Amino acid sequence: MAIAWWWPAERLRRLGSIEGLEHLRRAEADGQGVILMALHFTTLEMGGGLLGMAQNMYGMYRPHKNPLFDYVQRRGREQRLLGVIGRDDVRGMLKLLRAGGVVWYAPDQDYGAQRSVFAPLFGVPAATVTATSKFARMGRAQVIPFTQQRLPDGQGYRLVIHPPLADFPTESEEADCLRVNQWIEQAISVCPEQYLWAHRRFKTRPEGEPKLYKKKR
Repeated sequence: MAIAWWWPAERLRRLGSIEGLEHLRRAEADGQGVILMALHFTTLEMGGGLLGMAQNMYGMYRPHKNPLFDYVQRRGREQRLLGVIGRDDVRGMLKLLRAGGVVWYAPDQDYGAQRSVFAPLFGVPAATVTATSKFARMGRAQVIPFTQQRLPDGQGYRLVIHPPLADFPTESEEADCLRVNQWIEQAISVCPEQYLWAHRRFKTRPEGEPKLYKKKR
């Protein structure tokens, strides 16, 4: 975190390469906002920091329960981004998208059944947020996937901005969530050891299914 947030920009920039910036430039030229669909890799802060120096963008995040850590987290991320948005600030998110902004957004966490539909993820039903397609529809935005990877032997970081999802969203939340999870599977499979598996992704279960995790003490 400290490197991503506080290193001088020129020094940090030398650590990474970025592919696919033309997809963001094209959306900007068309006057469309972008949901930059990302994942919770252990390299999250480095990826966001490196891209934030090359692209004007905002980040949606989950405020920390500890006010002090939340302050440090916000200040750190705001070193590289135009700003951050709390995950419940739907109005702020849509306002930015409709104005043509780029917003980093990660749909790979379990926020409970009320905000989600169940869609398979690596063959296991996972509560998958419907907000990705809702934000895209209401914000009139493209959904452009973004991945990052720590390269071996200290070679730095590879950031890839992929082509926008075509024909997204659809009229089916279930189909949209399935498509998001299929992309998540592909992205994780590139470097599974770098994904943040500590998050209990399968915590919420379909009715009648047993819990998959032990209760926290």
